[in-house]
Amino acid sequence: MVRLTFYGAVNEIGGNKILLEDKDTKIFLDFGKGFSRRAKFFEEYINPRASNGIEDFLTMGLLPDIEGLYRDDLMKIAEREIVEPKIDAVLLTHAHSDHADYISFLNEKIPIYMGETCHLILQAIADRSNRHIEREVLSYIERPHSKKAEPVKRKINEFRTGKKFNIGSVEVEPIHVDHSVPGAYGFIIYTSEGPITYTGDIRLHGSRPDMTMDFVERVKNEKAVGLIIEGTRIADEWKEESEELVFTESRNIVSATNRLILADFNFKDVDRLRTFLKVGKENNRKLVVKLSDAYFLKYLSRDPKLNIPNFDNEDIIIYIPKKGSGLYQDSDYGKKDKEFLNGLNAWNAKEIIKNESKVLCAMGFYSFNALIDMKPEPGAIYIHSASEPYTEEQEISQERVNAWMDYFGINKYQCHCSGHARSKDLFQIVQEINPRKLYPIHTTNPEMYSKIFKNVVDLTEGKTYSSM
Repeated sequence: MVRLTFYGAVNEIGGNKILLEDKDTKIFLDFGKGFSRRAKFFEEYINPRASNGIEDFLTMGLLPDIEGLYRDDLMKIAEREIVEPKIDAVLLTHAHSDHADYISFLNEKIPIYMGETCHLILQAIADRSNRHIEREVLSYIERPHSKKAEPVKRKINEFRTGKKFNIGSVEVEPIHVDHSVPGAYGFIIYTSEGPITYTGDIRLHGSRPDMTMDFVERVKNEKAVGLIIEGTRIADEWKEESEELVFTESRNIVSATNRLILADFNFKDVDRLRTFLKVGKENNRKLVVKLSDAYFLKYLSRDPKLNIPNFDNEDIIIYIPKKGSGLYQDSDYGKKDKEFLNGLNAWNAKEIIKNESKVLCAMGFYSFNALIDMKPEPGAIYIHSASEPYTEEQEISQERVNAWMDYFGINKYQCHCSGHARSKDLFQIVQEINPRKLYPIHTTNPEMYSKIFKNVVDLTEGKTYSSM
């Protein structure tokens, strides 16, 4: 008998952790961080304690309390019984935190399956960030830490679209989908009761709707007994949006000024990165990249299908932030940063403002302190190219953004294309796939599916569903 248990993404956006069991095979579909439930108990100055192993995460419901799932070192610190892993694999749809980050806690004996490009992104994230208990997806340092300890590497199995592989009693077919990060996949999982399909995060209005339709067409032919589908923006009003529209609007804004321009977008969104590279090139502006984002260029440029320049490309400038002494001394920067700092294309804030008409800065809220060093005259431009705030915490941050804009007299614009499909496209996908049962996740409005379809399962977190 096939069973599905949803340990996250039920009546919440993100935190996907779905356990699929078929005969003796147990597979997790994603294992992500639930931002909303974490924010319910924790914030910047009160965080789950790494010194308590995994106990804080289990007690407060950030992780499901399942035997034989987690790292031995964290279980030992938490004074929990150590049990051999009982999970055969994790299938990762893409590299966003709400799908990937809590792999950090899993036992290293559990193999992780991911796309090649997803792996590159996670390598970039690991290199650019300080090691943290909630960000140890590819490898981890056993706790308590030893200065001489070598990272424990996880077993990573890469795949490409359409190439099937077996895990225990099931066969898995990954198929690319379009999302706001490259290397995103949906899955067809061939079980003893028939194909169960999982969309991951999807859209039809991005740069590659054909990839999502490849998934839909393939699933249609398989007569899915179950469809696990996201619904992030299912309740949002329909509006015209596309990456081409982002490009056109941004180009018009940039072409009308010779002042400093800041473009605030998620650097993992390669479509958006290409958009601003193109906008910059058409206006004779080089793209200024934060030092931490240079890692993404380093890794993503290795995938020829992405057409992304490396960090030493002539169209790229790397912004060097003040650190340590504040004097831009070599000792202020980490060893891994050094390879980005020695080229002629590494500029500090004063060099950027001297050449403001020749650059387009991929810099957002967390780089706003650079404005203090730049001291731009009123009339600079800020293009916000990410989602509008939809939580109280994000609204507070937006108030801070507006305060910076007002203080420096910067003009603000919104140009964005979402990574998630809206209701019209989601309903089209469900109608075409026509599954026997529909499992809505990654949404706070699952009832929207029930208004249209009769086969929707009303999910409860932690409850097991065994009838396909």
